[in-house]
Order: sequence, then structure tokens, then C-alpha cells
Amino acid sequence: GCAVKYSGYLGNWNKLFCSNGNSKYPRLMKLGKDITLWGLEIGLLSMTKGETALFVLTPEYAYGQRGCPPSIPPNTTVLFKVEVLDFIDSEECDTFFELPYEQQSRLPLEKVLKVAATEREFGNYFFYKQRFKVAKDRYKRALSILGRSSSSEAEQSQINASKLLVFLNLSLTYLKLERPGRALKYGELALEMDQGNAKALFRCGQACLYMREYSKSQDFLTRAQRIQPFNRDINNELKKLA
Repeated sequence: GCAVKYSGYLGNWNKLFCSNGNSKYPRLMKLGKDITLWGLEIGLLSMTKGETALFVLTPEYAYGQRGCPPSIPPNTTVLFKVEVLDFIDSEECDTFFELPYEQQSRLPLEKVLKVAATEREFGNYFFYKQRFKVAKDRYKRALSILGRSSSSEAEQSQINASKLLVFLNLSLTYLKLERPGRALKYGELALEMDQGNAKALFRCGQACLYMREYSKSQDFLTRAQRIQPFNRDINNELKKLA
């Protein structure tokens, strides 16, 4: 999936026929599904995140012999200005979720961790776009993949490290969704894996403060402060509590 700002022109960059330039947060689009112009697809695959490019697409790479009436005449060369805001490769995720559960569970751990990391990346993308419900669903999807357990200690610690990140993400997302009970639950799950995790203690403290459980909040926040005495967010939260 990629988030792009684009403007399409006819003639010498002087006749705009399509644009999403007014959109503050362009949606994630899939190559081949939402983006179907062959030339644009080839062009985007050559770009990196943050890059801007100008493309000149001859008819065979754009709208062909017929054009696209009324805005694009037959046999027209079109011009595109494109900026890649974000790019997340979802192909492996799509393939993974199409497999039956038995086959998913037989895949090597490396692949499972990669898919979970990509789902987390999607979650982060939507979180920063303030789309917290969608972010929560992507984090939950990542968590569902990490449900397997391993007899190998090294493998289990890799799984747990991934789960810890997702628990922290979910805790913060539930705070944003104003559901402090769920935020506390995921903060405590993170603490079960890493009892000295300052971020998890902070999230639990925030959730308890929201629920007006002041002594519990004090306990979590002072433990977090002990680990990170100069953390401004933790200190500010303690001031708020006081």
C-alpha cells in the first residue's frame, strides 16, 4: 500500500485533470487495484518514501487509444507529479492471511515475525493519521499472528519481543480511544513480559489516572520515574496526578 499525493496534467503542465492535493491525509492505495495506470505503477515502484517525481506517460502507459472521455482525448500523453508520503509492502501479509490456519502455523518464524511487523507498521500509519479504530484492528491482527508458542527459548524470546511492542501500541491506542480499562489491560500484559518497562508503567499510570484510581496511578508512575527520572512525560503526568 502507498500513500501518494498526485496531480495529473494534459498539455504542457497547464491543464489539471485529476489531483488529491487538497487531501491532508491521502488514503493508502494498492498498486494494481486502486492505482491501475501501468506507467504510474512502474513509476511508483521505482520511488522511495519522501521522493517527488515528474512522469511523462505516453498513451500506451496511460489511457491508450481511446483516452478517457470527456477529460482525456484519444491517444493522449499525460503528465503526473507524484510524491510518495508512505509505502508499506503488504504483499506478504495478503498472501499469509489467505492461507488456512494450519499452513500459517507451519511457516518459519522469520516469515511470521515479518508479517506481524508489517501489520504493526500499518497500525502505526493509521495511528499517526488519528484513525485509532483502524490502528487498533491492525495491531490486533499482528497480535493474532504472534499467538504461537515455541519450544526454542531463542524463538520464544523473539515472539515475546514482538508481542511487547504490540501490547504497548494497543495500550496507547486504547487511551486515545478513551477506553482506559483496555489500555490498563494491555499495559499490564506488557509488564508481565518486562516488569521494568518504563513505557508500560507509564501507560498503566495514565490509564489509572483516567479512571481516577489515584493510588494505583501513583504507584505505576513513581516506578516509571525511578527508571527514567528525567522523562518529561512521566514527570508531567505525576504533576497532573498531584
